[in-house]
Amino acid sequence: MTEQEFRDNAEAAIEALKRSLYDAEGDADIEVEESGGALQVNFEDGARFVVSPNAPVKQIWISALATSFKLDWNGQTFVLSKTGENLKALLSRLINQQLGAEVVSLR
Repeated sequence: MTEQEFRDNAEAAIEALKRSLYDAEGDADIEVEESGGALQVNFEDGARFVVSPNAPVKQIWISALATSFKLDWNGQTFVLSKTGENLKALLSRLINQQLGAEVVSLR
């Protein structure tokens, strides 16, 4: 994958994620912000998750729950190779884990 292909795929994935997160704001105590191509998910308790593209390694990184999750492009979507979860499924799980309840399902 070329750097431009990565950028195009990452931008599309993050834009779709952003729309899903905005929809989820009404269901959960989260606030979504966009800054410089990255998304921040802020929680009422002060916790924050960051989703950002990392062009040099062609991955999307999620910083959440004191861990860095690195998702690779599988030809169709960005996935966490360890679990097989795609970007939205992984972030849904992490948000629900932070909230302590199953309130978010990103589509």
